[in-house]
Amino acid sequence: MFLNLGLAISVGLTLAAFEYKSYDDGSLKDLGQVADDFEELLDIPITEQPPPPPPPIEQPVIQEIPDEVELEEKIEVNFDVDVKEETVIKEVIIADAPVVEKADEIFDVVENSPEFPGGMEAWNEYLRKNLKYPTQARRMGVEGTVYVVFVVNTDGSIQDVELLRGIGGGCDEEALRVVSGAPKWTPGKQRGRPVRVRMRLPIRFKLG
Repeated sequence: MFLNLGLAISVGLTLAAFEYKSYDDGSLKDLGQVADDFEELLDIPITEQPPPPPPPIEQPVIQEIPDEVELEEKIEVNFDVDVKEETVIKEVIIADAPVVEKADEIFDVVENSPEFPGGMEAWNEYLRKNLKYPTQARRMGVEGTVYVVFVVNTDGSIQDVELLRGIGGGCDEEALRVVSGAPKWTPGKQRGRPVRVRMRLPIRFKLG
């Protein structure tokens, strides 16, 4: 009992110590009216700062440069020329540059085309005498025109005989054989000199 009573008293004293408040004894002082000396706030508009002016442009200074080379001697030109009525001024003729032609160049078109000795009638007569109608073409009834291309050299000989278009049945081979064995032609000429010319001729096969 005494223990409980002592505890209660100690707890009560502890609580009283924490809850105790002290106040300073003083009276309120009258500060009176406070003078307001603050300046009135003014609305200051936002001002735009103009861009800085461009820097001044410096004009280029033109300096006179003396001529590097000075003519020491004076050139005198005399335009006083005595022209008599009998004086004849020759006409200046500008000739075209000569055309250089290659020796091995083959022409397709020339001023003077190659010719068979005796003309085309003699060529047709040569074909009638030497051209033989192939047996296979006769049996198959093949007829038509074979086109042959060849080169006539500067001496009139024939070379590079080729078939341009054929009809078959042995006619193509016969046409090449006859043209290859032909005699020399009269060579073609370009600017008065013989040149190599490519020729294209038709050879017709027709059953009688």
